[in-house]
Amino acid sequence: MRKGNWMALLPIGVFLAMYLGLGILFEYILDIPMGFYNIPIVVSFLAALLVACLQNPKLNFDDKLKIMAQGVADKNIITMILIFMTAGIFVGVVGRSSAESVAYFLLSIIPARYAVIVLFLVSCFISLAMGTSVGTITLITPIAIAVSGGSSFSVPLCIGAVMSGAMFGDNLSFISDTTIAACNGQGCAMKDKFCANFGIALPAAIVTLIIIFIRTSGNEAGAAIIQDYNLIQIIPYLFVLNGGIIGINVFVVLLIGILSGSLIMLFTGAIEPTALLANMGSGAAGMYETTMVAILVSAICALIHEYGGFVALIDFIKRVFKSRNGGKLGMGLLVGAMDIATANNTVAIVMANPIAKEMSEEYNISPRNAASLLDTFSCIFQGVIPYGAQMLVAISTATELGSEVSAFDIMPNLYYPFMLLISSLIFIFFVPNKGAK
Repeated sequence: MRKGNWMALLPIGVFLAMYLGLGILFEYILDIPMGFYNIPIVVSFLAALLVACLQNPKLNFDDKLKIMAQGVADKNIITMILIFMTAGIFVGVVGRSSAESVAYFLLSIIPARYAVIVLFLVSCFISLAMGTSVGTITLITPIAIAVSGGSSFSVPLCIGAVMSGAMFGDNLSFISDTTIAACNGQGCAMKDKFCANFGIALPAAIVTLIIIFIRTSGNEAGAAIIQDYNLIQIIPYLFVLNGGIIGINVFVVLLIGILSGSLIMLFTGAIEPTALLANMGSGAAGMYETTMVAILVSAICALIHEYGGFVALIDFIKRVFKSRNGGKLGMGLLVGAMDIATANNTVAIVMANPIAKEMSEEYNISPRNAASLLDTFSCIFQGVIPYGAQMLVAISTATELGSEVSAFDIMPNLYYPFMLLISSLIFIFFVPNKGAK
């Protein structure tokens, strides 16, 4: 059996020091807007890979290249990359107007006093359909500001509802980067992970709705927001959602979504053929960074595994968390710590995947539960950290629209991530581990 070697984890330390250190410097010392997201994450991982290659002089460079190639050539990594690309094309095809149609439709038919509840539900659906919390927040935050401006509902409450709903969908969506990364990293079907996740997410969402209802009851509602919308444009989203739920292969589902979305967008005159092709290209290109991160992390983790880094880490976790339930909690805290360090829940999952895979085997945790825990805890932490892309985009959008609001104003209104944490702990300690070996 391979001996544990703590020094093998040095590349992860180098990445965190470079990425987190520069992020803190840019964001809080130099006061650069979106400071964390000015750090080239690919360059940071390349630096970590260089350190990994310089370690263990007993192996020559050719041997290290073979180890890295084996890590990158893993079936799950290739599948993950292909799904990333296909999902990017789908999002590029359906575009922004489809998502806005859902919001304006619901706001037009539901009484204005329930507008904050609508913001939460719309954000849930849009992020579930689009697979992106940041994209959802970008689209729906202007609507949230309009709701606040026409009523007595506060801006932080409205934005908190949008961010909460966005994290709900990001956690569950079949085309979310986090879902793709967690499922392929742990070797489970997306349908199985969805079923496990849904049992955690739904109670948290219901409690969130109750809290929002209590918070908004008695407030002056204001006038309804009326805008044009085109409901036919949400059909591709429904195809993807339903196809994923009933268990159709994810590639088939996405291809159906791309085809139906293209036909609808063309025949409704929403876009020109050349512009549609350009959007497909930009959608795929938008996944470049995520794809490169997946490749680089796979190569780094292959070397760390070879050097005995994961053995050392697993041995430590076993000493701290002795039971299966403790292992589940340790897995959640592991990906949470990675997310705090990287401010990116997809990257956090990709980094935690190989360690979590070994933990699931050690603690006899089923792949569906492992994937569910990784995705859920990454979304919990990502949903509340003040320097995450979700929070920064929401604040930036609100500021552009004339509303001064800070992260610390919004954080107390992020009911869903906090309820999701409670629901996750209940799941860990009280729900049987179905599907374990």
